[in-house]
Amino acid sequence: MIAGQTILCLASGYDAPPTSKHHIMHLLARDNTVLWVNYHGSRAPSARASDLRAAIGKLTQIGKGLREVRPGLHVLTPLLVPLPGKACVRGLNRMLVGRQIRRSLQRVSRGPLWVWSFAPDVAYLVRQFPATYSVYYCVDDFASFHGYDAAQTLRDERDLCQCADLVVTTSANLQRAKAPWNPNTLMVTHGVDYDHFATALRSDLPEPADMANIPRPRLGFFGLIRDWVDVGLLAEIARVRPGWHFVLIGDSAVPLRQYRGLPNMHFLGPRPYAQLPSYCKGFDLGLIPFVINDLTRAANPIKLREYLAAALPVVSTPLPEASRCDGVHLAQGVESSVHEIELALQTPSSVRLSYSAAMREETWSGKLDQIHRKLMEVDNEHRDGHDRPDRDGSRFLGQAGDRAQKLSPAVLRSR
Repeated sequence: MIAGQTILCLASGYDAPPTSKHHIMHLLARDNTVLWVNYHGSRAPSARASDLRAAIGKLTQIGKGLREVRPGLHVLTPLLVPLPGKACVRGLNRMLVGRQIRRSLQRVSRGPLWVWSFAPDVAYLVRQFPATYSVYYCVDDFASFHGYDAAQTLRDERDLCQCADLVVTTSANLQRAKAPWNPNTLMVTHGVDYDHFATALRSDLPEPADMANIPRPRLGFFGLIRDWVDVGLLAEIARVRPGWHFVLIGDSAVPLRQYRGLPNMHFLGPRPYAQLPSYCKGFDLGLIPFVINDLTRAANPIKLREYLAAALPVVSTPLPEASRCDGVHLAQGVESSVHEIELALQTPSSVRLSYSAAMREETWSGKLDQIHRKLMEVDNEHRDGHDRPDRDGSRFLGQAGDRAQKLSPAVLRSR
């Protein structure tokens, strides 16, 4: 159990729909103090409307300053210049962000400092804030994201892996890519908020009113609708099977106008996380229609286990991580997708319930326990005199006792 610590979390938007970083940090905030830094300097913004809206949102968050969003969890959106490709700007950001984090830690720090990063390019912050433990929690192939400088991202990510005490990866592809950079690299697949999504099995849970007029079968998707979601594939299937109704829930940053004319495609927009189980109850199966590329081959969609916890069979494009779970039908192209959807729709209720039961052991608290156990193993190795990462990326022999330092306000001011 991790308790009594100050957790410095370096991650992208806290106000986005819940992901692994939210679930892990919410658990840690129960017994620790968490400072979540909305790190938004990894990608240069474009002139697209979605990026402009995001920039306005970031400015609003910056203006709010440090805020406590739930007991034990504080959020800071630092002022920085989002031009990661410029060397002079990178230097300026390092100074600006470090100073803002230091001031915030002076206000909220309640125990020894741990650093958890979900961003790939923040090794400089790990070095600015020496901690009892530093963890890089890698959930994506960041170098494959649109707008990222691939070469610079890989250099930064390697630097971070080499100076972290532990690297956590969420897919086999990520594990293979990061393990050569740090021998303490652990694959931990995503968890699921089981009790939340299993409420879809309750007979007294009403279906959402905005699905009442959508005929069955309803083929459901929830999540961000971005360029990795193959909406075009769903539209082709919708034309072939006009009696099937596709229900997509989530914010979209891709044009949808060409699909809205199809009477069996329904775009409901974003919905609160709290309501997702009721939508799952109204679905007949869950969809993961991701384009297959380097980014998605390394992905482990959180929605996969959420669908299964809600007793929904899943039809997915052939993602490597999707093939690891029972209840998933893999399909590529229209003809294959039609066939697998037909099979999934025939899944008996008893089998659907078995999918949900299998998710009982896939909780986020269980995943956090895995990470904690591995950190204790790493700590024991260091006590035995094995090499540990230095903050400059090299390795040296050190005593574990030297690591358990508490950063007092006086120490923070001096750094």
